[in-house]
Amino acid sequence: MLDLLNGFVVELRNAGLPVSLTENLDAMEAVQHIPIEDREAFKYALGATLIKNHAHWRSFETVFEVYFSLRGPEYKLVEGGDDDTDIDELWRELQEQQKQDGSGGAGGLDSLTPEEIAQMLMSALMNGDQGVMRAMAKQSVQRFAGMEPGRPVGGTYYLYRTLRNLDLDGMLEKMMEQARQEADGDLTSLEERLEREEFEHRIEKFKGEIEAEIRRRLVADRGAEAMAKTLRKPLPEDVEFMHASRDEMVALKKSLYPLTRKLAARLARKRRHGRKGPLDFRNTVRHSLSYGGVPAEPKFKYPRPAKPELVVIADISGSVAAFARFTLMLVYAIQNQFSKVRSFVFIDGIDEVTDYFRATEDITEAIHRVNTEADVVWVDGHSDYGHAFEVFWERYGKDIGPKSTVLLLGDARNNYHASQAWVVKEIAQKARHVYWLNPEPRSYWNTGDSIVGEYGTHTDGVYECRNLRQLESFVEKLA
Repeated sequence: MLDLLNGFVVELRNAGLPVSLTENLDAMEAVQHIPIEDREAFKYALGATLIKNHAHWRSFETVFEVYFSLRGPEYKLVEGGDDDTDIDELWRELQEQQKQDGSGGAGGLDSLTPEEIAQMLMSALMNGDQGVMRAMAKQSVQRFAGMEPGRPVGGTYYLYRTLRNLDLDGMLEKMMEQARQEADGDLTSLEERLEREEFEHRIEKFKGEIEAEIRRRLVADRGAEAMAKTLRKPLPEDVEFMHASRDEMVALKKSLYPLTRKLAARLARKRRHGRKGPLDFRNTVRHSLSYGGVPAEPKFKYPRPAKPELVVIADISGSVAAFARFTLMLVYAIQNQFSKVRSFVFIDGIDEVTDYFRATEDITEAIHRVNTEADVVWVDGHSDYGHAFEVFWERYGKDIGPKSTVLLLGDARNNYHASQAWVVKEIAQKARHVYWLNPEPRSYWNTGDSIVGEYGTHTDGVYECRNLRQLESFVEKLA
């Protein structure tokens, strides 16, 4: 068991979950106080000790289902290598029930036709019988998935083949029809909706049993480590902005709000507990007079915590638009940590969009206005950093001061136009800090039409920023 738990923790770390040695020891201690045969209790005991972020639960659950797919009372058949004795027993129980109703048949589960399997499954779903549903999931995968040892096919393909043969959508309508027939009278609209939702919930649970059975068989064939690696997906904070799918974008947005709260608290705490300032000689002497100045007790001048002014200049062209969108959302979500926030967006023209955020509390709506209303096209709508920076300096350069922190966002791919890097140099001479965030991998910098190096020499640093984890790490530097 210790080796199994150790491999499980190693795979969690490989998936990106921050599991410390202390949490590992807590998990070892927790499992001593629960019945190991209780799969749900075992799962949640590990989750309570190893997971600190709700966004990580899905990754934890995937790894758990892979590593413990062959464990538990419902999977004794696999470990023992026997025939489907438990399934046949469940089938015989259902047969007895059907005989009492006058509709029973004969034979074992293996002799059932697809129509009889569908009838048995419908009966299990109508009654909400989890044992029979689990047994039917195993039998359905065995009958319809067509799984072969060593075949390099993913679980999604096997799931599709199984569900296609079961026709669960059609079964839902049959279940609704039977519910209407069993009702004393016509179902009201509310009763019909409740019945449908209950049946849909049971069908989803049955699909989950099928997925678990397919996963169990794949683990038995390929091994837990190989399957965990195959099913591994990046955590929301590690998903790259420029390559995120629609579902991953939704997960990113959900992860953004708790991140902003954490960052706001951290920035405020960092500002309150800043480092001591220079030695205050006069105050030191004054406090030492009462005991003759020996020993001396140094007193320091504490710096006044001042909120910086933030100026964001973001490229919103093409693939970097998603990166700019999330950076703007994060900045405005924690804008109370800055004395002033001004935002500018550009492609080959540049426009200020600060008022879009002031007009609404919905950041998503503000971002939509930025993408649809901002005047950022000058000639052809292809990136021209040089022209955009030059226009910014002419119009707004006078507003940059010693309290300003300037944040430049983009991949610096300039389509071979003039760089006008002197603008960044002028901004750096007037501003408190100038940082550049680049969503491209560092290995892509200064290749092709990328000229991030020309701009970077005049900044306080160029940072690779491709996901929320890197963005969070950088924002802490702004305070």
